[in-house]
This record gives sequence, structure tokens and C-alpha cells, in this order.
Amino acid sequence: MSETLLTQERGTTPAAAPAPHGTPDPASAQHLKPRHLVMMALGSAIGTGLFVGTGSAIALAGPAVLISFLVACVVLVLVMRAMGEMAAADPARGAFSVYAEKALGRTAGQTLGWLWWAQLVVVIAAEATAAAQILSELWPVLPQWSLALAFMVVFTALNLVSVRALGESEFWFALLKVGAVVAFLLVGAALLLGLLPSPSPGLANLTAHGGFMPTGVTGVAAALLVVVFAFGGTELVTVAAAETRDPQRNVARAIRTIVVRVLVFYVGSVALMVLILPWNTESLSSSPFVAVLSVAGLPGAQAVMAVVIALALLSALNANLYGASRMLHSLSDRGCAPRRFVRLSGSGVPVPAVVASVLFGFVAVVLNYLWPEAVLGFLLNTIGSTVLVVWALSLVSQIVLRRRADREGRELPLRMWGFPYLSWLALALVGGILVLGWFDPVVRTQLVLTGGLVALIAVLCAVLGRRARPAEQAGAAAGSPAGTGSPAAAADRPGA
Repeated sequence: MSETLLTQERGTTPAAAPAPHGTPDPASAQHLKPRHLVMMALGSAIGTGLFVGTGSAIALAGPAVLISFLVACVVLVLVMRAMGEMAAADPARGAFSVYAEKALGRTAGQTLGWLWWAQLVVVIAAEATAAAQILSELWPVLPQWSLALAFMVVFTALNLVSVRALGESEFWFALLKVGAVVAFLLVGAALLLGLLPSPSPGLANLTAHGGFMPTGVTGVAAALLVVVFAFGGTELVTVAAAETRDPQRNVARAIRTIVVRVLVFYVGSVALMVLILPWNTESLSSSPFVAVLSVAGLPGAQAVMAVVIALALLSALNANLYGASRMLHSLSDRGCAPRRFVRLSGSGVPVPAVVASVLFGFVAVVLNYLWPEAVLGFLLNTIGSTVLVVWALSLVSQIVLRRRADREGRELPLRMWGFPYLSWLALALVGGILVLGWFDPVVRTQLVLTGGLVALIAVLCAVLGRRARPAEQAGAAAGSPAGTGSPAAAADRPGA
């Protein structure tokens, strides 16, 4: 069964009967509209990955970064479809963590949930810090740490108000980013077509500076991880789907919309960048959008893009804080986290989970003030390839759950194309990215750090899970939740 979202701490009053399979709890769900769902996922995906990370990917692979993006886009399309099949059949705030638990066992589900939560809280801190750095350079009135602190306070308050207010604010934030990217695509296309005073570079830059693949296959592989990390966040749609009125219908529509927009925005932007400027242009690696707009001769491009990038970062912060808090709430509801995080406010906001998720961001402000770049740099490296782990385990979960559904003869609202062949293809592509990345020293470091983090979380989940089971059994025998899991949470577990 999908999670029943409790409005009181477990053990204080008898829990309500679990909701029917795949039905979000009406007391806390149905606050988001379909447009909120799409824009929240875009808000999480369109952040530093697009506005800054694309420059890093180009520096690694040259014009062949287009191959990296196309491969990553194929994987994204298949992964999102697989996730959509599970989310439409069983909407749950824990999304892929819940599905991994049902398919692969409690430890796998907990590990995936905590890993994704850890990724988001680190990214939240990084986004607040990066936005503060950009704006403090543009308007050096306040110190960077004070701006970062202000951002954390404002977005924490926004996430605590109500789900609907959060969705509405994120809709307008994401709309601003989408507008900026569309404007960039139009200016770039006009420059290439010779419609602007600046001369058109034509197609020469694709091969004129060391060839189309100047850094070889390893460069393409290294860029793949940068690109995949940039796509991280699109899975938020499966988490947010549980808080819409018609998850089965909305998740399918949202996934189609997100995939198309991500393809157009990312691939279109990168194609313009490598066509308009030589791939090894220094400004392209650090500020790719500004570099292209400067070639177009647009006055004030740097200041405008600085504001847009800062807004993009803050929008991603907003969406990621939402995702982190919902995942922590889901873990708590399933007995995988302290029970205090299961509480909801009257407007359906998991207040303790929001506060816990944002707490690291406040700590990071202090750490950034004491040791600029050092701490966050290490943490970002550690979670740099977690998106591959999330995608891989989600694909395995989809294969297991789809076979189970087919055996039981259950109809699914949304079905994965070409099952099981395309599911296995997506899994093979994710594995191929990991293997290719191993040959690049920087990527290898990321993979080792992420692998260590996954192993640590898995061991802790397995050990703590074994300790919790006797208490759960004792609570079940006594006819009470025993503080470790409600009947609804128990119903979410495999075999329940």
C-alpha cells in the first residue's frame, strides 16, 4: 500500500486505517496542481547543472559533449518512464524509495531514501552558497554568508507555509528560468542565422579546434557524469505526484512534458554554445550563457544572466527542500527514521522534516564562512554520482515490480515501453556510464566517495533495521505501534 500520511506522532493515538493501494492520504495530499508538478521538477532540474555545469561538460568533452547529452537524454527518457510506471500505479511521497523497498527489501529502500535525502540537503546548501556568491559579486553590499543565511531563512519559511503556496511560488520561479532559456535559444539561433549585427560562426567550431572529439572517449565519459548530475532532480516529479488530485493521470502528463522540455533546453543550449564559440574558450567553461550573449553583442548580458542564474539556484533550492522533506517524512512513516518526522501541520506540511532537511544548510553557511569552498567542495564530490545509484536501483525496482504485476494480472495506468528490453537497456547504459567514468581520475574519485557513502548508509540501515525489528514485533504483539511504525507504514513494507 502507499504511505498513509499521519497527522500525529505515532503512539499517541490509534492510527487510522491504511489508505487503499496507491491512494495518497486526503488530509495531506491534493494540494498541488498539474502545472505545479511540472514546474517543480523543472525547477529542481534547471539550476547550476544547466547554467554553470554545461560549461564544465564542454571543457571536458569539447563539441562531442553533444554525444554526452544525447546518451544522457536517452537514459533520462527511459528512467523517467520506468519511474512513471511505478508512481502512477502507487503514488507515494517516498516514491522510488518505497518502490525499492517493495522490490528489493527494506535495507535497499531505506538506503535509497537516505541517499537521495543526503544528496538534496548538500545541494540545498550549495545552491544557497552559490546564489549568495553570485549576488554579492554583482552588488557587494552585504557579505556572502549573510545573503546565504537570508536565503535559507526565506525558503525555509516558504516551505513551512503550505504545499499550495510552495507550488505556486515554484511555478513562477521556474517560469522565469524557462523564459530566460527560451530567450537565450532565440538569441543564439538568430546569431547563427546571421540575423544579428555580429557575424555568424556557421558550423566551423564543431571541428576547427582539435576535431569534434578533442579529448577522446574518456572526455565524453567524464562529461556524461556532469550531464547526468545536471539532470538529477527530474525524479522529484514522482515524489510530488502523491500530493496532486489525480496522480495516475498527472504523473504521466508531467513526465512527458518534463522530458521534452529538458531535451529542448539542455541539448538546444549546449548545441548553440559549441556552435557559436570554440569549445576551449575560457569564458565558456565558467559562464557559458554570458559568453554566448556577449558574442551576440547584447549590453548588460552579464548582469542579467547573473540575476537569472541566482534565481535559478534559489528555485532549485526551493524544489529540493520540498523533495528532501517529503522523503524524510516517508522514511519516518515507514519506521526508517525517528518518528517525530512523521508529523504534519494542519495544511499538510511535514514541519519537523522541513526543519531537519534545511538544518544542514544553516550549518553550511557557517562552514562556508570559516572554510570557503573546502567543505562544500568535498561534500559535492561525495554526492556527485548519487543520481546514477538512484536511477540504477529505480530501474531494477521497476523490472521486479512490473514482473510481479504481470504475474498477478494487475492493470497498470502507465506502462514502460518495450518491457523488459528497454528497462534492461537503460540499466546497461547507466552501468556503461559508471564503467567509462572509472577511467577518468576526477570521476573515479567521485565514484569511490559515492560508493563509500552508499555502503555506509546500507550498513547503518541494515544494523539499525535488525535492532528495530524486535521492537516492531513486540509492538505488534501488544497491539500498538510501539513507536516504530504505524499500521499504514507496515502496510507499505514488502510482504505486508
